Amino acid sequence: MRLNILVLPGDGIGVEITREAVKVLRTVCEIHGHDLVLRDGLIGGASLDETGKPVSEAVLKEAVEADAVLLGAVGLPKYDSLPPAQRAERGLLDLRKAMGVFANLRPVKAYPALFGSSPLKEDRIAGTDLLILRELTGGLYFGQPRALEGEGKQRRAFNTMPYSYVEVERIARMAFELARTRRKRVTSVDKANVLETSQLWRQVVTEIAAEYPDVVLDHLYVDNASMQLVLNPKAFDVLLTENLFGDILSDEAAVLAGSIGLLPSGSLGARRPDGKLPGLYEPIHGSAPDIAGKGIANPLGTIGSAAAMLDWSFGLKEESRTIEEAIDYVIQHGPTTPDLLSGQGTTASVGGAVCQRIKSQR
Repeated sequence: MRLNILVLPGDGIGVEITREAVKVLRTVCEIHGHDLVLRDGLIGGASLDETGKPVSEAVLKEAVEADAVLLGAVGLPKYDSLPPAQRAERGLLDLRKAMGVFANLRPVKAYPALFGSSPLKEDRIAGTDLLILRELTGGLYFGQPRALEGEGKQRRAFNTMPYSYVEVERIARMAFELARTRRKRVTSVDKANVLETSQLWRQVVTEIAAEYPDVVLDHLYVDNASMQLVLNPKAFDVLLTENLFGDILSDEAAVLAGSIGLLPSGSLGARRPDGKLPGLYEPIHGSAPDIAGKGIANPLGTIGSAAAMLDWSFGLKEESRTIEEAIDYVIQHGPTTPDLLSGQGTTASVGGAVCQRIKSQR
């Protein structure tokens, strides 16, 4: 298969972690005989420095034409004082919009070898294997009108949290389809006791659930969901959320795995006429400027995102499982980076160990 992938390292540790993910992709494609075509582009602060924009029109065009995009991280403190439309993070929002990716998938599982890395007790996290499905293009992050206006003590700000039936329907349908491939349970998260947006969300999700009688649906308010995610995470299968709630809950879920550096994600849109499913793949963490350049960033979330890419966008399930098995092996046997049980490994040594494990399984 020909794999046409755009790589956007971004800022901070993004360059280091995507480098290791690319090494893993090259290793897997060489073993399985795939034609890997890689192109590099700029996004975030790197793009601001070069083009004056958080992402250029040329890169957006390349992203739309690619089969998939592998992203590192965006944003650095030196760009934080810029207006919202010019900040580095705006490049990521524009990229998602251009690619039409409306569903963010974030798998979370607890690794036995890392139970000691989580602040939660082993009996709480053992057996955790859930998938957070976050709506990605609606809600507060994209709603209009929005503004920060006025001067001095007269300053005020507002955001709008809109959702349409169609936006909720398509993400709900994906949740039920995914649940059918897992343990057949969907937990929908909202704040329907307060927000009209959430009332529509709950109505539509309930309607779509009727088409999937083999899948169990329950609803949780977001505050209760946040608590249950800590108290009984193994009870969740597919966790369906709108944009803001999913952003917060998926970061909270990082404590279940032991490190935010472990968690991959993929953002998917509608299948193209040629049958391909475009996707944007990235770890859920940020650019971590405090450790950038030190060679100690955990690349496993990015490598896991590459594994998800092979599965979800290309249907290469065997190749994806090969990477996932190698990640499991390295977590268990090392080397690991300092965020995992005070590991002494480097970004490059962890990536190299994953590649070596893959080669040994030929």
